[in-house]
Amino acid sequence: MDKEGLMQIMPHREPMLLVDQSELTPDGVVSEYTIPDDPYFTHGHFPGNPIVPGVILCEIMAQGSVLLFQEQLKGKLALYAGMDKVRFKKSVYPGDTVRVHSRILNCRGAFLSVDAYAEVGGEQCCSGQLSFMLVDKQK
Repeated sequence: MDKEGLMQIMPHREPMLLVDQSELTPDGVVSEYTIPDDPYFTHGHFPGNPIVPGVILCEIMAQGSVLLFQEQLKGKLALYAGMDKVRFKKSVYPGDTVRVHSRILNCRGAFLSVDAYAEVGGEQCCSGQLSFMLVDKQK
């Protein structure tokens, strides 16, 4: 699914739309996002050595997981409820393509847990368990 299709499922828009494409696989979802050459989130992080902040990598993993629970999202928003066992293993830079692999760990009513990891060039850069709470959309 491309960006246009993903925008039908999730509320994120530029500059916070951090997934270019996503597809369901037998094991879960695989998504990709190419970091722009001069993203706003590296301005000041760090001058002369722009590194994608860890919190942005977590957001890329979260958005990259949305296809896992697209049916539950009808009329709802998925908000972070927690992050566990998050680890950063490799720096990510502008121009890198981040590939996210995710699968559902648990689904109990309005709460969902996802296991995800991100890689660049086949090397893992971030991993963790992400929890979401589905809430009604505000009008």
